[in-house]
Amino acid sequence: MRALLILTLLLLGACQSAPLMPELPVPARSGAIQDLHSGQILTPEELVVRLSRAPRVMVGEQHDHPEHHAVQLWLLQALATQRAQGSLLLEMLVPDQQPRVDSLQQHQATQGLPDDLPRALAWSPGWDWALYGPIVRYALLQPYPLLAANLDTAEVRGIYRQPPVLNGERSNATTVRNELLRQVRDSHCGLLPDSQMPAMLAVQQQRDRRMAERLLAAPTPALLFAGAFHARKDVGVPVHLSDLESSNGTLVLMLAQQGTPVAPQSADYVWYGAQLPEKDYCAQMRR
Repeated sequence: MRALLILTLLLLGACQSAPLMPELPVPARSGAIQDLHSGQILTPEELVVRLSRAPRVMVGEQHDHPEHHAVQLWLLQALATQRAQGSLLLEMLVPDQQPRVDSLQQHQATQGLPDDLPRALAWSPGWDWALYGPIVRYALLQPYPLLAANLDTAEVRGIYRQPPVLNGERSNATTVRNELLRQVRDSHCGLLPDSQMPAMLAVQQQRDRRMAERLLAAPTPALLFAGAFHARKDVGVPVHLSDLESSNGTLVLMLAQQGTPVAPQSADYVWYGAQLPEKDYCAQMRR
C-alpha cells in the first residue's frame, strides 16, 4: 500500500508545474543521497541540478524495489523542469517492441493510450507491470522517444550458442570478467554448471555492450534505467562506453537499500531508500 501511495502521488504531481517529491522512509530523510566522490550529502533537488548537466545519465535499480521506480518517475519529472529531455532508454524493452512503442507515441495525441497497454506493448511478464507501468505510461505521453536498450530473445540465444568476440581492453580485463562471473554464479544461486558460465558471461557483456551502443546513439540528454549490475561503472555499461571511447559526460546514479553500501568505483551518486524484508530468491530456483 505504501508503494502504491507513493506512485499515485507522483502521477498526480506530473500535472503540476514542479514534480512532487517522493516520500522518503524515515531513516533516509537525511543522508539519503550521497556524492560518492566527495562524500557530500545532497538534497534531491541538488542531485537533479547535477544530473541535468550531464548528456547521459544511467540509473541502476533493484528490479523489485517499489521505491526505486517511484524515484525514477520523479527523476523524469524533475529533470524536465531543468532542461528538455532528449530520450529515455529502458533495459526492459527489446528491439522487437520498438515499432509498437513508436506507434503508440505517434498516435497517443489523437487516439490516446489503450486500456491494455501491456498487451499493446507485448510487455514481458518478467518485468512487474505494477512497478514499471507508471514510468512507461508517463514516457509514452512525452515528446521525446522511449527506446529499447536490450537484446531480443533470438539474439540472446545466438550469443549463448556462439559467443561473439568482444572488442575492448576494459571490458576484457580479468577483474571485470571475474566479477561478472561471480555475479552470474550468485544470481543463479550456484546452480549453473561450470560449462555454461562462459556463455552466460558473454550474454551479460553483450547486453552491456548493446546498452552502451544504444545510449550513445540516443538523443541527448539521454536517461537509461537498468539493473544495478548493468549500471556499475567498474563492470557494467560504463566499461563498454569507455571501450567505445565515449564515456565522458556519463553519470551513474545507483539506487540502493539502506545498509547496502555502494562503492565509489561503482557509481557517481547513490540514493539510499527503504530496506526491504529479506527474500530468498534462490528458494524458487531450487524447486
